[in-house]
Amino acid sequence: MDKFYNETLIKLENEIKELEIETDCSIECIEAVIQLIIQSLADLKEFVLKNDFKNIEEEIHFFKYQKPVIVSKLIYYNAIYKIETRRPYGNKRNRKYFTKELKKLKRFFDNNLDFYKYYRSNNSFVDEKFFVRGKHDIRLWLDTFYFEADHRFSTSHDYKVAKIIANDLIQVYLEDRLNNVNVKKVSDNSLKWTASKTALTELIYALYSHGVFNNGNTDIKLIAKTFEDAFNIELGDFYHTFMELKARKINRTKFLDNLCEALIKKMDEQDEK
Repeated sequence: MDKFYNETLIKLENEIKELEIETDCSIECIEAVIQLIIQSLADLKEFVLKNDFKNIEEEIHFFKYQKPVIVSKLIYYNAIYKIETRRPYGNKRNRKYFTKELKKLKRFFDNNLDFYKYYRSNNSFVDEKFFVRGKHDIRLWLDTFYFEADHRFSTSHDYKVAKIIANDLIQVYLEDRLNNVNVKKVSDNSLKWTASKTALTELIYALYSHGVFNNGNTDIKLIAKTFEDAFNIELGDFYHTFMELKARKINRTKFLDNLCEALIKKMDEQDEK
C-alpha cells in the first residue's frame, strides 16, 4: 500500500507543479488540477478495493494519514476555485469577501474543536472508530457527508482530517489575498478618481471598444476591475451606466469630448509660450 500511495502522491504533486508553472494558477489551471486529483483518488480507490489492507493498523494509517492528504488537495483547489469565481470587483468588496471566507474557516474550527484537539495532539485511543471502515459511531462528531460516501473507501473521520489540512492551506491563501488587497489600498491612496463614475465608465468602454488592451482580446469586466482596483473605486453595475450613456439623445460621449477639448487647449497654450 505504501509504495502505491507514495507513487500516486509524487506523480500527482509533480503534475500539479507543472500545470501551475505553465498557466500561473489560473482558473483553467485549477479546473485541470481538480481533474488530476479526482483521477488520483479513483486510482487509489481501485487499488484499495482490489488489494485491501494487511491489518487494522495499515487501514488506520491509510485513512488517518494518507488518503486525507490527497483529499485535502481536492478540497483546497475546489475552495480556491469557488473563492476566485465568486470574488466581487473592487478592493473594498474584496476585503469584506475574503474576511467573510476566513470567518467560515473559524466556524468550522469552533464546531469541531474536540476533534481538532484529538487529531492535533496525535491521539489514537478512538482511532478504530474514526479510521476503520464500518466502525462509525453517530455520537462522535459525524458529518452528513459520511452517510453519502462510499463506505468501502471511507471511514467516519478521514474526510474531517482532510478538511483540517485543507483549511490550513485555505487560510494561508485567504490571508495572502487579503494582505495584497490591503497593500493595494495603501498604494492606491495616492491617486484617486475624482470625476464621476459615469465618466470613468465612459472611458472604460471607449478603451474597450478601441481594443487597446491585449490586442482587443480582453473582457470588459477585467478592464473595469483593473480600474476599480487602481483607483480604489466601486463602479457597481457599469453595464447599466453604459446603457444610460447610450440612451442620451445628445452628447453621448460628453466626458471624452471634454477630454479632447482639454488636451487641445493645453496644446494650444503650450504653443503660445
